[in-house]
Amino acid sequence: MNSVGARPGRNEPCPCGSGRRYKHCCGSPTAATSPPAAGFPPTAGLPPAAATLPGAIDPREIGALVALVDQDRLGDAEQKTRSLLKAYPGAGMLWKILSVALVRQRKEAMQELRRAAELMPNDAEVHRNLGAALHDEGQWAAALPSLQRALALAPDDVDTLVDAADATKGVGRAREAVPLYERALERNPRLAEAHNNLGNALLELRQYEDAAARYRRALELKPDDAQILCNLGNALTQLGRLDEAVALCQRAMVRDRRLSVAPNNLGQALAALGRREDAVASFRQALALDSGYVDALNNLGNVLRDLGQRREAAVLHRRAVERDPARAESHCNLGTTLFESRRVEEAVACFRKALALKPDYAPAHVSLAAALRQQRRPADAEASCRAALAIDPNYVEAQFSLGELKADRGEFAEAEQLFRRAIELKPDFSFAYSSIATHRAMTLADNAWLEGAEALLAKPLPLAQEVSLRYALGKYCDDVGRYDDAFGYYRQANELSRRHGASYDGAKLTERIARIIRGFDAAYVRESRPGASASELPVFIVGMPRSGTSLTEQILASHPSVFGAGEVIFWNDAFAACEKAQLEGREVADLIPGMAKDYLARLASLSGGTALRVVDKMPANFLYAGLIHAAFPRARIIHMQRHPIDTCLSIYFQNFFNIGPYAHDLGDLAHYYGEYRRITDHWRAVLPATTLLEIPYEALIEDQEGWTRRLLDFVGLPWDPRCLDFHRTDRVVITASKWQVRQKIHAGSTGRWRHYEKFVGPLQRLTDT
Repeated sequence: MNSVGARPGRNEPCPCGSGRRYKHCCGSPTAATSPPAAGFPPTAGLPPAAATLPGAIDPREIGALVALVDQDRLGDAEQKTRSLLKAYPGAGMLWKILSVALVRQRKEAMQELRRAAELMPNDAEVHRNLGAALHDEGQWAAALPSLQRALALAPDDVDTLVDAADATKGVGRAREAVPLYERALERNPRLAEAHNNLGNALLELRQYEDAAARYRRALELKPDDAQILCNLGNALTQLGRLDEAVALCQRAMVRDRRLSVAPNNLGQALAALGRREDAVASFRQALALDSGYVDALNNLGNVLRDLGQRREAAVLHRRAVERDPARAESHCNLGTTLFESRRVEEAVACFRKALALKPDYAPAHVSLAAALRQQRRPADAEASCRAALAIDPNYVEAQFSLGELKADRGEFAEAEQLFRRAIELKPDFSFAYSSIATHRAMTLADNAWLEGAEALLAKPLPLAQEVSLRYALGKYCDDVGRYDDAFGYYRQANELSRRHGASYDGAKLTERIARIIRGFDAAYVRESRPGASASELPVFIVGMPRSGTSLTEQILASHPSVFGAGEVIFWNDAFAACEKAQLEGREVADLIPGMAKDYLARLASLSGGTALRVVDKMPANFLYAGLIHAAFPRARIIHMQRHPIDTCLSIYFQNFFNIGPYAHDLGDLAHYYGEYRRITDHWRAVLPATTLLEIPYEALIEDQEGWTRRLLDFVGLPWDPRCLDFHRTDRVVITASKWQVRQKIHAGSTGRWRHYEKFVGPLQRLTDT
């Protein structure tokens, strides 16, 4: 979660020697009769020898003005200085005094500060005062040049060093800020604020032990300061010393009940302890104190996302972005929530915005890689991972993402090395354990993996990690023949997914299927449309998930004239556009030509435009076969069929990225399968025989060559023996079947449901029809 380092207010002595505890200084004598301050003569800002020229300002006037400031007669000082400026508009010292008088009255003084700096380019204090004012407004980039100029003139000024360090850190250069803080503390080791802010910089650099040491030193100087307590708690959270962190944040809340950072940092420690519900309450308390607190908005959004409440999480992240559009972390958090909600294109835009704001932000590079992978852009995804590793060679998430990309290419040994490297770097990185199990057959020799996975599961984990690990343990138990244990893990994973995800609305699907059947009846399907495409380029593979669609695509894609495009997201949106047109009284037929053109362009962009056939294996296109045929009457549709219980159970056992909520309950699965069967029965009755080929998965397994020949003949391609060696084909596969399609055909997946016969009661009725 986002860290936050509060900055206690500074109240150091004025360098002019007046004894006032205020950082804006005029640098002049404290009284009219006092000698000039060293290095700041009363005539500063005037031409050489101005004091002896006719019409030059009398130094005694300057001394009197400074005396008024030192006596806190700030209104009088302002009035008299403005009067003198009418006669001496180019006197830099007058502008300097006026700016200090205004600042101390909490009046707007930026114009006067800038004018003083223009007229007195070699006066360190005017640059320090301007930089300090910009610093206090949080205008870090604007403050930095003035503070750097002040340091060039007065390198040892402690206040300027601290302000320059703050501004340097504020513009994202924490590493450069550290030596500035250290120089300030060498000159004055009792600056609690500098110790605290140096701790903040070290925290940002992930030097958590050093940060904690600085916060402890700051507390020695300012015992029980609530903000510093919070910051130390934050560092200890990062170090895993969570009980100490909780205690410190609770102390801070007692010391200052209005300090919003205290419940925010407490929430971070509670979330790290796995007490996510308590963390939610704590973050909400922080937002009750400050509704626009960006860190709390992000942190609450993140913990709600971990709890599966992505809708509210997205709202909170959007508020964080609106509140501070320049913060890269907020854009990245929003992108992650959108990605987990399957809104991949929107997520990509968020990650790119984050990187535009902060190019060296490794989490955004890795998140972008995950989204690009889903868009089937493996080269771009790998480039994003490499960019993250260039920033941090040990960045665990980047190592893991590279492993997934290797697995997509069938390079499973290399992928596992990367997953194991991720575990070496971060032993509790559960996703790496899950991916090891997903990409090969597990055996009893994998005892170390099992012990590590079970130990992780005993800890409180974010929802996505717990779900992933339970699926992985189910896979291990299934592979080694512990079927009762396997089903237990799978059931727990699905119950968690169901509890925290969207609910399945069976009645809504039934009504939708009825609308499709009415709209695409036999008469509609037989009707010829002048705007339809005559292209034979698209080949569609449809069916239930886990019915052999990936295997069939891999077989076809092994032919030199075929490109396998994977699951192309298009027809769901196209169908929605048709329904909208109907509601608006427009002709759906008018949409068909543009629809066909857009789809062919999509296929060309994916395939490079050289293939004779491009395969779209989006299984759920079984819903839209009528619309597909209307747009492409010469396209071929291959319908994969598999034993219904094997199909449904395989879905139940798989941690899908983009499947619907029906997958997490056997009763819902049975209903969904029934509706799938109803719509495919309809297509079988109304589509031309030349359009639809139905392939039983079990028959393909039993007679690979015979069905492969029939498959190639159906799509209009000559025989090629490479299709029999489909498992050797070098291509990217990102579906859940990426490992299976790289194995030779075997019958191990047929009749698998019998191992679980006592658990599949709701599915039994599917075999009765």
